[in-house]
Parts: sequence; structure tokens; C-alpha cells
Amino acid sequence: MYYQVLADRVRYFKEDEKGVTVMCKAMEDMRAEARAEGSKESSIRMAREMIKDRVLSYVKIAQYSGLTVDEVKELAVKQPA
Repeated sequence: MYYQVLADRVRYFKEDEKGVTVMCKAMEDMRAEARAEGSKESSIRMAREMIKDRVLSYVKIAQYSGLTVDEVKELAVKQPA
């Protein structure tokens, strides 16, 4: 019985027009979320490097990295000396 239920759900997502639409939307959402996560991680790495250089203010680092000033300050506090 459980396998039939699973087979029915798979068939729905692969063969039914509404199921395919739902699955495509879910995949698009996952890709967008992964892209946003990667972008945020990249911004954090960039901000950490700028904090390490001690040349720019937190405001400028936030402006260039796309992070908030509070996020930059939090990174600076966590940054090893």
C-alpha cells in the first residue's frame, strides 16, 4: 500500500500538468534560495577581508558588500585579532 501511494505521488509530479507545475515552481524556489545563500556567503567573505584590512569604515564595508552596518559590526566582533 505505501509503495502504491508513493508511485501515485511520483506519477502526479511527473505526468500530471498541475503536478509538473508544482514541481517546477518548487525547483525554481530552491535554486533561487541557493543562489541567495551563495551571494550572502560571498558578501560575508568580502566583508571579513575588508575588516581585516582595517582601511574602510563599517559604513563603507556595508555599502560595498551589501550587508547592513549591524551585520558588519557583528562580523568585526567575531573576527580574530
